[in-house]
Amino acid sequence: MREVLISKIHKATVTDANLNYVGSITIDEALLEKSGLWEGQKVMVVSNTSGARLETYTIKGKRGSGIICMNGAASHLITKGEEVIIMGFGLSEQPVKAKNILVDKDNKFVKYL
Repeated sequence: MREVLISKIHKATVTDANLNYVGSITIDEALLEKSGLWEGQKVMVVSNTSGARLETYTIKGKRGSGIICMNGAASHLITKGEEVIIMGFGLSEQPVKAKNILVDKDNKFVKYL
């Protein structure tokens, strides 16, 4: 078994950072579906702005809202306005073609990569 990239949301913009939440990243439900990420799935979040990298899990946000919100301690590392890549991984015995999506500055789906 190898850990491989399964899903990716590329060039998303963090819309909010909420220190007073119990961890995780809130992601627009439509983006979760387009990318193939599941609610509660472990993800790596990488900031193209600051270079920060962290692991957390996903929470479903309001569909069509464009929300990408860093919650809890993660909000100290990645803040509102930063550009991020959100990656979900899984275990597989075979190569996997990841489902990668590109979003615009309002976190609206642009295309599959």
